[in-house]
Amino acid sequence: MADKSGPGYADIAAHYRRLIEDGKLRPGDAMPPMSQAREEFGVSITTINRAYRLLKDEGLTVPRPGAGTVVADRPRVASTGAARLQRIARTGKAYAPGETSIDHRAELRSCNDPMTAQLLGVEIGDEIVVRSRVFLRDDKPAVAALSCIHVRALSVVPELLEARPFERFWQEIYKERTGRQTTKSPERRTARFAAPNELDLLDVQAPENAAVPVLVLVNVFHDDEGPLEVWEDVYAPGLWQVEGEKP
Repeated sequence: MADKSGPGYADIAAHYRRLIEDGKLRPGDAMPPMSQAREEFGVSITTINRAYRLLKDEGLTVPRPGAGTVVADRPRVASTGAARLQRIARTGKAYAPGETSIDHRAELRSCNDPMTAQLLGVEIGDEIVVRSRVFLRDDKPAVAALSCIHVRALSVVPELLEARPFERFWQEIYKERTGRQTTKSPERRTARFAAPNELDLLDVQAPENAAVPVLVLVNVFHDDEGPLEVWEDVYAPGLWQVEGEKP
């Protein structure tokens, strides 16, 4: 049962999760003793124990003899695109600790995927801007990210066709230049078999024609003219995601 006078165990776990994502608690750092956390949040030791157990179950923390509970060296949890944007807003940093990106590409391409065309509000064969990159964690591919952007954004942000990372989220530049606000639809999550090019991007070694399941997250952004961007994240096998959008 949650403490009536304080936050629930999931809220406390989310607090520490953000500290880990933002690099304020780094791999190997000791978690606060449960007695200290209990006093800080004003809840029972049972609630703190449940929060710590959740972080352990998520792979974010591990027990270490003589040190108690510490942040895991290589957490198997990867941030969603939405959580990444929230982290940028909180910290101003484009990457989480131990994270970087490679293989940046940008081009005009005909939209041949029916689902993308529907979400982006275009017809099959219409030109769209496609930007892709691979996020690395500790030098290993973790997420293949694909952004499909409505071509109308190109007249406002021509830099979209430059194959380089932006120093900040490109939609911030779009909003500055147009005065339009963008909104995000609820994040969609599904699983499917990886395409051969996705296995190559994620450096997954698999037998030819093998069916390799992957987790896929889709975010759709809109402005007052309609859909603006469809953002798809494909996770490497062995990584998983936890809710990262709650404050």
